[in-house]
Amino acid sequence: MPPRAPPDTAARFLPPARTIPALREAAAGCTACPLHETGTRTVFGEGPERARLVLVGEQPGDREDAQGRPFVGPAGQLMDLALNAAGIDRTGIYVTNAVKHFKWVQRGHRRLHEKPGRLEILACLPWLENEIAAIAPEGIVCLGATAAQALIGRTFKVTEERGQFLRTPLAGWITATVHPSSLLRIEDRETQRAAYERFVDDLARIADRLAGRSRSDEPARMGMGQGRLL
Repeated sequence: MPPRAPPDTAARFLPPARTIPALREAAAGCTACPLHETGTRTVFGEGPERARLVLVGEQPGDREDAQGRPFVGPAGQLMDLALNAAGIDRTGIYVTNAVKHFKWVQRGHRRLHEKPGRLEILACLPWLENEIAAIAPEGIVCLGATAAQALIGRTFKVTEERGQFLRTPLAGWITATVHPSSLLRIEDRETQRAAYERFVDDLARIADRLAGRSRSDEPARMGMGQGRLL
């Protein structure tokens, strides 16, 4: 039995002009999935419109939902530290998420992250695909399993395949690493430090590729499906 398709997608909200400003304006009114009913606002990507590198996370968090900007909460702050340690200037890259609304559950006075479902990811995918097409980056970095499975393929496992440079029709290459939020959930301090250092190493290899310093990691295989295998 083929995978179930979402009842609606963002495709019907796409503007005639597929520039980042036009896409951002159109996405503000997107109602393609139920998450628009609980998220405060659409949190679109931000960064240079001709960035060489696009970083894709899962979805905005509580802080991002409040401010309307991606990666401004604790995970984003940790990512900024890691990017700086790896020699990547965040102001020169484009950052976004696979899902543009915050999915959450109430726990007391707190709104806690809840993982988006497959149909929600597929409903939102036209925004992400058109963001990437408008930017035409040299490379894409998927942060965590949701982004990797949306853009590379449903069977992709970050735990086993992180750091590989793969071919993709979306850009020159695509790779995946962990989402920085996963580092914040590690309770043991030494384990957390080791995981952070590995995350920085992943980003440093990306910096090397952008700088033309890496010659031994040619893209291994075609990124599958652009999310359609979810």
